[in-house]
Amino acid sequence: MTDATPTTTDTADTPPSGGGFRSRLDRFFEISARGSSFGAEIRGGLVTFVTMAYIVILNPIILSSGTDVSGDQLGFAQVSAVTGLTAGVMTILFGLVARLPFGFAAGLGINSFLAVSVVGQVTWPEAMGLVVINGLIIVLLAATGLRRLIFNAVPIQLKLAITVGIGLFIAFIGFVDAGFVTSTGLGSPPVGLGVNGSVGTVPTLVFVFTLLLTGILVARKVKGGILIGLASGTVLAIIIEAIWNLGPKVSGDEVNPNGWGLSVPDLPAQWVSLPDLSLVGQVSFGSFERIGVLAALMLVFTLVFTNFFDAMGTMTGLSKEAGLADAKGDFPRLKSALVVEGVGAVAGGLTSASSNTVFIESGAGIGEGARTGLANIVTGALFLAAMFFTPLVSIVPSEVAAAALVIVGALMMSQISSIDFRDFSVLLPVFLTVTVMPLTYSIANGIGAGFIGWVVVRALSGKAKEIHPLLWVVAAGFLIYFARGPIEALFA
Repeated sequence: MTDATPTTTDTADTPPSGGGFRSRLDRFFEISARGSSFGAEIRGGLVTFVTMAYIVILNPIILSSGTDVSGDQLGFAQVSAVTGLTAGVMTILFGLVARLPFGFAAGLGINSFLAVSVVGQVTWPEAMGLVVINGLIIVLLAATGLRRLIFNAVPIQLKLAITVGIGLFIAFIGFVDAGFVTSTGLGSPPVGLGVNGSVGTVPTLVFVFTLLLTGILVARKVKGGILIGLASGTVLAIIIEAIWNLGPKVSGDEVNPNGWGLSVPDLPAQWVSLPDLSLVGQVSFGSFERIGVLAALMLVFTLVFTNFFDAMGTMTGLSKEAGLADAKGDFPRLKSALVVEGVGAVAGGLTSASSNTVFIESGAGIGEGARTGLANIVTGALFLAAMFFTPLVSIVPSEVAAAALVIVGALMMSQISSIDFRDFSVLLPVFLTVTVMPLTYSIANGIGAGFIGWVVVRALSGKAKEIHPLLWVVAAGFLIYFARGPIEALFA
């Protein structure tokens, strides 16, 4: 477990005795058995929600920006409502079935792929139909045990590398969300520090303050350190906005480099609104007729590969960070977790929220002490409430939430000490896994590069017999995945 694991005791840390409701909850979720407490689970669930809440705003921004082949767009308010609904239901379901503290929401890689690439060829209902098919395939792979076989075929060195790579990835996401790392608009260097090479904006300074404060609290093992840091940063942001009225970074066609990134931290005039769930059930499977079977299958193949390995990598990293993985990287109720993750894709397609999957931001809740599915009940309930309190959810600016991601990235980085780098046939694939993830902004890309590197380098170094046969198959699949553009063009 990481240093963020609570070490002090209070009344919530004492294992409940007897046959009361609290005692039954403790046994069901294995709270005491995993060294956790009710207080830690509640705090962890709250922190996970705070770091994930941006998806209620960001998912509709992404999906509503895509115009489908018929010229239709999804409504922002409707997407926001189904985003909260699906995230809440799937997070609670995962907590009850898998009993692990992994929050669910619309996956950013897939929703962007749908909005940018898929709906240019099909309608939105047809795109969601492809997401449903993708989810059904993943459920089938998990239910038959094939997904677990692939999971077990991955050597422990690559599983640890996935954990480290995800740590760097979410830290990079945090730096970008905070405006600490920005695009230069140049070929070289492609990214730089802040605005024109300096951290000169107030929102980014709020990020730095929140990061350092949270880091100090975590280093001193203060219970609730990440939550205290997030709350303090949010209060500071609200005060700053009230005084200087910085406004959003982007408003229509106007860009304000000194503004807040995703949401402005001011108190809303209207706190409550009824959710519009009209997108639920808007699904069609007519894409095979519209663009042809082969083209539709290539889209499904891309969705499955992204969904499959993003989730596998994320769950590997989170379970390791939570101290729940064994020496082989396996964690409790692995098969149930993989099945429910596939159900998340189906549910996301049926509600038009896009495929729902495990979120790496759950690491923030784990860093706060969450170890069981009870934390998911808290996170899921807050997502369901967010459907009615969307204006309130947007108070926490992305610059503040980003600080928690950097902290968790640092905690996950510690796993690299368990990898033996003396063998270069291990070092290179691990290096590819760890670096490709953040540099390409994709967990699946990092896993693919690592798998291919492992198979090729180890095989040609005289260690072919040590490679699991399934790893050869998966590596071949990733070669197709990376070459899908030319393949699609060849058959177009």
